[in-house]
Amino acid sequence: MSIEVSLVTKLYDSQKALNEISFSVEKGSIVGFLGPNGAGKSTMMKILTGYINPTKGVVLVNGINVLENPIEAKKNIGYLPENNPLYAEMYVKEYLQFQASIYKVGKENVVEIIKKVGLAPEVHKKIGQLSKGYQQRVGLAAALLHNPEVLILDEPTTGLDPNQLVEIRALIKEVGKDKTVLFSTHIMQEVEAVCDRVIIIKKGKIVVDKLLKEIRSNQNQVIEVTFDYKLEEQFIKKLPKLASYKNNYDNTWFLTFDSNNDMRSVVFDFAQENGLKILGLNMHNQNLETLFRESTS
Repeated sequence: MSIEVSLVTKLYDSQKALNEISFSVEKGSIVGFLGPNGAGKSTMMKILTGYINPTKGVVLVNGINVLENPIEAKKNIGYLPENNPLYAEMYVKEYLQFQASIYKVGKENVVEIIKKVGLAPEVHKKIGQLSKGYQQRVGLAAALLHNPEVLILDEPTTGLDPNQLVEIRALIKEVGKDKTVLFSTHIMQEVEAVCDRVIIIKKGKIVVDKLLKEIRSNQNQVIEVTFDYKLEEQFIKKLPKLASYKNNYDNTWFLTFDSNNDMRSVVFDFAQENGLKILGLNMHNQNLETLFRESTS
C-alpha cells in the first residue's frame, strides 16, 4: 500500500478534528478526499505529509512511519497545499531550481518537469505575473520535482476558471498514471472526472468509502420532496420500496427508493392520502453530489 492510515485521532485542546480515521490507498489510485468545511480534510493531509503530528494513530507512506521517520517519509511525498505558497518575485525557472536544490536533485529534473506540467511558455516570467492556473502548475511542478511516489493535493482547483480547470484536471490524470494521488476538492464534477475512488468525512469520521464505479452503477432513485409542513419520521416510513430517507430541512426530505420505476407518483399519492400539499418534487440520480449531500447533512 502507498498510504496506510490506522486509527488516527487529532485533538485541538478538547476538540476532535479527526476521530479514529482508518483507510489505505494502493499505488496508482487517484482518490477524492471530500467533506464539508471543518470536517478534518486539511488536518488529515497535514498529518499525512508530516506537517503536524496526530494525537494518536499510525500513518505509513510506502511503508515508512511518518511520525518516526518524517524526513525519509517526505522523500516519497509531493504536497500542494491549499494556499500554494510561492515566491511571487522569483522567476518560474529560478524558483524551481531553488526547490530542486532543496531536494538535491539535478537541473535536468527542472527541465523535465517544466515540460511535463506545460510551463514552457511562461518559464521566463515572474511567478507573480502568472495567471492562477499557471501558478497552480508551478506548485504542482514543485511537488513533483523529486519524483515522489505519493502526491497530496489540497484544493488544487480553487479559484480556477473553466478552461484552467480542464487543464489541471488533465494534468492530475496524467500524473496519476504512475503515482498515488490523494485529491481534496469541493467540486464534485472534478472528483467524478479524475478519481477512481471517493472517501467522504464528516466531523472527523469517515462516512463513505466507495469506488466511483460503484456509485455510478447504483440504480437507487432519489426524490427530493418538500411538504407544506414538517412530517414525523413514522409517516415517511410508510412509503413503499423506501430504502432510506433524510430530513435535510424542516419540510424537505431526500427519499431513496429501491426501484427502477418513477416513484414520484407514489409520493404524490402518499401526500394526497395524508392530506399534505407538495411544494416541491424533484428526482435525482444517485450520483456523487446526492451521496455527498445525504452523507454530510
